[in-house]
Amino acid sequence: MKKIGFSGTLDPITNGHMWVIGEAREIADEVVVFLSENSAKQPKFSAEQRKDIIARSCAERGWGNVQVMIVKSDYTARVAKRHGVDYLIRGIRTTADFDYENLIQQTNVDVIGGAKTMFVMPPRDLGSVSSSFVKALEGPVGWNWTMKKFVPPPAYQEWIMSWLRKEWEGLWRYAKADAAAVAHADQWFERLTGSGAYGGAQRQYHNLDHLVHGLAEIRTWAANVGPSARDANLVRAAFWFHDAHYSHAVSGALSNEEESAQLWLKSGLDADMADDVALLIRATDHFQSAAVSHPLKQTMLSVDLAILGQDEEVYSHYAQGIREEYRHVPADRYPVLRGQVLTYLRQKALDGTLFGDAFFAEQYNALAIANMGRELRALGQ
Repeated sequence: MKKIGFSGTLDPITNGHMWVIGEAREIADEVVVFLSENSAKQPKFSAEQRKDIIARSCAERGWGNVQVMIVKSDYTARVAKRHGVDYLIRGIRTTADFDYENLIQQTNVDVIGGAKTMFVMPPRDLGSVSSSFVKALEGPVGWNWTMKKFVPPPAYQEWIMSWLRKEWEGLWRYAKADAAAVAHADQWFERLTGSGAYGGAQRQYHNLDHLVHGLAEIRTWAANVGPSARDANLVRAAFWFHDAHYSHAVSGALSNEEESAQLWLKSGLDADMADDVALLIRATDHFQSAAVSHPLKQTMLSVDLAILGQDEEVYSHYAQGIREEYRHVPADRYPVLRGQVLTYLRQKALDGTLFGDAFFAEQYNALAIANMGRELRALGQ
């Protein structure tokens, strides 16, 4: 078969969709993804954004024989037929899917004279994956780690960037800010999420995933504890900047935390919060934070350490990310150095002092002890 088509809104494209496209490539020389632009729906991403995400997702897998076409105000099956595509391929997960798709395919062929449909059944691990399923994951602590399993990397990247953008705009009250303030804040958003900070290729743990996770933790803490709006925003602002500067190289006499605090002070984003936020950033230097005094210090430290108390799968990804971020450390030295850090933190957890904020201690202390113990054993320590 020369051409086969695959159609949908694909907001976002999932690993299930990618599987169907992969099946289509086994059948035909060329695959055309017909991307529906439905005015009745309110997608998260525009049609052009979705087209770019799909194209990058396919290119990432080396699929050079896949093209993407946006369909506006027309029947996809009819557009497909006009472009020399006689068959559309659809994934069937349930009997309900079959009943729906069968009705659509009858309409496509008998009513509008469009392309016919062939059905394929995805493997069991993709049977429940859909765009609506993925969308429903967003929000709670750890949502990003879960979503990451079900969408290709370009879709995941765009999704978390969209989420971070909303968090950023809410923090700096874009709705009430003037154009100059918005432009200034935009520059800092690009800087923090770009290649020189959390978006850098060298960042294997202190990256955008880490940023999303921490901000979700703060959102949950604020919803349950009920701090003042100012206090919640202090912690949010500090977390955005706390690892903005992260380097293994010795840079003068300043620590990464101090470099990040200085960067925050230079940003000029909020003069009223400047000194408070700088103190909270400095508090994330866990080996020197005793000198930092601030009412929200323990909350900030707890947010930064919350990753230690996640479920085993998330913790394993964290531990792997740390190893990759410290890949410059020789294999014979890493277990010793990492073991020293874990032993110190685990003892604090055993003593009940790892999470100074009671909200985090109740949720994460026991899991942190178990996780760090397991990693120490894996390191032979």
